Amino acid sequence: MKQPVAKKVISLKTLTKNNVWDIQENDIFRMLENADKDADVKDNKRHYVDIIRTAFMIEELNDDSVIVKNKYERMGYKVGSVRLDDTTKNIWAVKKRPIIRVSDLTYENIHHISASKLIEVLDRNFGGGWESLSQSIQDIIESGFDISTTTLPKDRLHKPGGMYEKKIADGFEVLEVSKGSWVEAIFAKIKPEQEKPRLTLQSRDEEALPNDDYNKNDEEEEVEEPTDYANDDITEDNYRTTFEIESNPDEEAEELSDFNAEE
Repeated sequence: MKQPVAKKVISLKTLTKNNVWDIQENDIFRMLENADKDADVKDNKRHYVDIIRTAFMIEELNDDSVIVKNKYERMGYKVGSVRLDDTTKNIWAVKKRPIIRVSDLTYENIHHISASKLIEVLDRNFGGGWESLSQSIQDIIESGFDISTTTLPKDRLHKPGGMYEKKIADGFEVLEVSKGSWVEAIFAKIKPEQEKPRLTLQSRDEEALPNDDYNKNDEEEEVEEPTDYANDDITEDNYRTTFEIESNPDEEAEELSDFNAEE
């Protein structure tokens, strides 16, 4: 049985603008308290505080009276004392920055939210669909999630065996954006973590090969024929993102005949 991989404990020395989103408020007080045990860390506390502020809101309080403490705790803050130097004790109220609007999304925190959380954020901000988002926000989202969209009439979106059903079965979360009698479905799924490519060093024997040997090897390699996508029928199942699927002429003719019949 495969054992779960234990997460590395984050310390001030290993703190970055990326992994700071993995820690909680109590961790900040603990790490700053232990910082005095390491001279290098102790002398650079201000630098680490700047990193912490990218993911947490920090309020410096004048006192830690019960009234003040209760006020901030009701707002979701953790209150505690920290020392940034040898002489001054600071009272901090600390709270992780909420991700509520699409403008709260960054390249650092996008990898620390779930697909359902992303759908919640998009739902709170949407109106015009995926294309209403700025290119910069789209790029941030797509750095952490696989995104695909389709726009179909309401009665066709949920048809059995269609794109909607297949995406849900594949683990995608979905947001439906109404556009009159049509609906845009935006599918989101966390991208799997990819291993960083390793540098392959060329051996001395390979370096010594003459050019004609390289050419010979190249000729022997199997060349994959390009796919002729022009001959493929476009359906809602193989259709890619963000473009609306054109209506079926047969369906349009059928709808028109129904309309004329009604008249």
